[in-house]
Amino acid sequence: MLKEDFEVIALLTCKNIQGDLDRTLIEQSVRTLAVPHCFDENTIEEVIKSVESRLVTTMEEGVSLVDATSGHDEEWVNDKEGVSWNYWNEYKEQLLLEGWGDKVLHTLGEVTDKILGLLKDPQSPGEWDRRGLVVGHVQSGKTANYIGLIAKAADAGYRFIIVIAGIHNNLRKQTQIRIDEGFVGLTGDGEKITRTGVGKRNISRQVPVPLTNTSSDFNKKVASAHSNDLELYEQAGRPAILVIKKNVSTLKRLNGWLRDLNVDQAGQISKIPMLLIDDEADNASINTNKPDLDPTKTNAWIRQLLKLFKRSCYVGYTATPFANIFINPNDEKEMFGDELFPRDFIYCLDSPSNYFGADKVFLDEDISHNVLRTIADAEDYIPLSHKRHDSIPDIPPSAKRAIQTFILARAIRDIRKQDNKHSTMMINVSRFVDTQRQVRVHVSHYLSELQNAIFSNYKKPIIEALRSPTMAGLKAVFEDEYINCPESWEQIQKALFTASDRMKTYLINSKSDEALDYGKYEEAGDALTALTIGGLSLSRGLTLEGLTISYMYRNSKMYDTLFQMGRWFGYRTGYDDLCRVYLSEESQGWYAHIAEASEDLRQQIKQMRRDGFSPRDFGLYVRAHPDALIVTALNKMRNAEKKTFKVHFDGVQAETYVLPADDGIRTRNISEIVSLYEKLNNEFGSNRIDIRAGGAWRGVPFELVIDFMEKFRFHKGLGVKGINYKDAFLGYTREVSDRHPLWDITFVSLVGGDIADDILPMALQERQVGNDTTEESGWYVGKKQKVSGTGVEGIGLNDEELAAAKKIAKENGREKPTDRDYRHKDVRGRPLLMLHLLDLVDKVDGVVTKIASKIPAVGFSFPATGDTRTVDCVVNKVWLEHDMVDSPDEEDDYDID
Repeated sequence: MLKEDFEVIALLTCKNIQGDLDRTLIEQSVRTLAVPHCFDENTIEEVIKSVESRLVTTMEEGVSLVDATSGHDEEWVNDKEGVSWNYWNEYKEQLLLEGWGDKVLHTLGEVTDKILGLLKDPQSPGEWDRRGLVVGHVQSGKTANYIGLIAKAADAGYRFIIVIAGIHNNLRKQTQIRIDEGFVGLTGDGEKITRTGVGKRNISRQVPVPLTNTSSDFNKKVASAHSNDLELYEQAGRPAILVIKKNVSTLKRLNGWLRDLNVDQAGQISKIPMLLIDDEADNASINTNKPDLDPTKTNAWIRQLLKLFKRSCYVGYTATPFANIFINPNDEKEMFGDELFPRDFIYCLDSPSNYFGADKVFLDEDISHNVLRTIADAEDYIPLSHKRHDSIPDIPPSAKRAIQTFILARAIRDIRKQDNKHSTMMINVSRFVDTQRQVRVHVSHYLSELQNAIFSNYKKPIIEALRSPTMAGLKAVFEDEYINCPESWEQIQKALFTASDRMKTYLINSKSDEALDYGKYEEAGDALTALTIGGLSLSRGLTLEGLTISYMYRNSKMYDTLFQMGRWFGYRTGYDDLCRVYLSEESQGWYAHIAEASEDLRQQIKQMRRDGFSPRDFGLYVRAHPDALIVTALNKMRNAEKKTFKVHFDGVQAETYVLPADDGIRTRNISEIVSLYEKLNNEFGSNRIDIRAGGAWRGVPFELVIDFMEKFRFHKGLGVKGINYKDAFLGYTREVSDRHPLWDITFVSLVGGDIADDILPMALQERQVGNDTTEESGWYVGKKQKVSGTGVEGIGLNDEELAAAKKIAKENGREKPTDRDYRHKDVRGRPLLMLHLLDLVDKVDGVVTKIASKIPAVGFSFPATGDTRTVDCVVNKVWLEHDMVDSPDEEDDYDID
């Protein structure tokens, strides 16, 4: 029996199992079916995972935040009669053929129904426009979602559909191919899909009119090859669709074509309902100096395009909740008027249960340990602050190890019978095209060395082959990385030649004509193994099929830029144990922080929906979130000596992760902690609810916290999470004292540790000094920029509060509560002050060196209530220059990708 037939039989067998299906039942069934056919363990395991993905993987529907004052009827989709939903049914059939699970596909149908309902019935009379935003996860299926939405919108009667697919040709082409195959009914090479039968789609409805194709963005000549009269599409029931770059020239051409040929006497297109999908919507208002990409002009042309149509809907898609669309620097009238702000709705998508996302990579300690690898040697080769003309002597040893790991992973996948699946490695170390070219030369040279050594030795007996330093090095990497995999070194050595020989290097940037054409290999029945080098082009929307190894050394702290670089998120069925992500220590910390902050905002959307808030309220909330400062510091702010922001701390946890080294400050801060401890013992003894070392107090007056924080000294350069906003914290604490008159305070102590102070009964916690520390008279603390350990915010909660946190965690698909669950307004409900004493150590190659002892640190958190009151926060030019390196506006020079 062929593996493919075995998989089909296993799928049908498991579908017929009565009751709740889980992995255990699937595994039992598959192994029973496999017995007579002698399938190897890798094949059996792959079939188990495939069936599990199809039948067990689930996806929640997500949640929306809707403007209830608009008078919009969301039920029009269910009430609409006479709609056949042909486009949607055809797309659903394709997704089934691609291996989508039944449960996930069912949920996708329900979600797209909900989003379509948030639009307008295209047959509605009068003049209307709707503005919305869909928030997903990086590489989680946003494209599949909006193709489903497009299909249903076309079924419902939308006749002119525009998809704006990023700012680069490769992303536009990739999106065009997806839409051609999923909606128009064309193969990747532009042929019509007309065949029927097993595994083929039957295109039986009116074929949409594609006004763009894989080789051509919008131009009048291509468009005019079809009818110039859009009303003919309406009469024929055929939707027209365009996939265009987010480019001023293209938008201007499209506006001109429509205006010249289709507007009425009022200067509008009155009879054609239009839907505009803005992919990577957070990129629409980013400031840049390059005229053809000036987001201010892009933004204006998109708005003019919408105004051309009397009936229009705009839906932005983004993976970054801190998107600039929320943080528009214009006044509120413009922000919520004609701007692209999603005034009507925000829909927050949930990812499927098999999604390999930021929360797993950075917040799950077990997975982090397996996946993350630290880059500590790159600065001597490719400094973070390098210039475009700097010479790159070689790639770092860590990059060479990553390439070795990629070859091993490809070999293991081949052994697992995944040789027909694509596999990709990403190297992203510079925004400069010239630097990327140099890196590509070094990578190609090193890959050639590996290929030659493998070719000379892979057939030899193991002992003889390992006399080669290259082969011995590969085996050492295997033992470090994949020793727990079922594949043996004997198997891998034999597979190394094929794995490395099929490997090709690609330079992916705005100046390169090399294309990652996975489809070409699929048509030939083959798979592409690609080692890609690039910058921004690898960081925005481009799907890297089978991404296994990621090597990124960049110093951006811009949330949207940094998070979009994380192309390693996605679906890794059958090889998730092989994936590795190489990052600097600092970047690991920022990613962990962004993952937490992003999830906090998703939870805030849910809470605001329950409390009856609108998208406008959420926009204000995000705009004033302290983390928004990382996103908003763009070009126009750099010239100022200081900048004042409105901030709130609702739902925020922050810590002093950069600590002053000055011994006088250390002594003074310890003295303040001692004074607070004694005051609590003497005056609020009855409020103490934790008798362990350190201890915790509940319900003490906020004035105590203000008095302590006024005296406590932060590091002069950074302070709390990159921003020295001590005054803002104090002002906010006073501002919300009516809501939060009482605080909880905990003196965090290492459980079971030795008490280090006669007065303060606190056991010191050990924290590693970050390798990226460059601050004068200070230490950068923690691999992930965290002082507190996981669960610290749960200290001092009673049984009822802990039960509430567990319930909230379960509702959000988590096995146990996180600190954000403890921060929920229905759990603790009060702000929390956390105090620490730390031992700072340096760890190099397993050797631990103590750097400093008994270093005080503080943290605080406010419960998430949706309170949008703000206070002023002033940051100066020094802060802006320090934290705004590598921002998007710096990526648009003549030789920058």
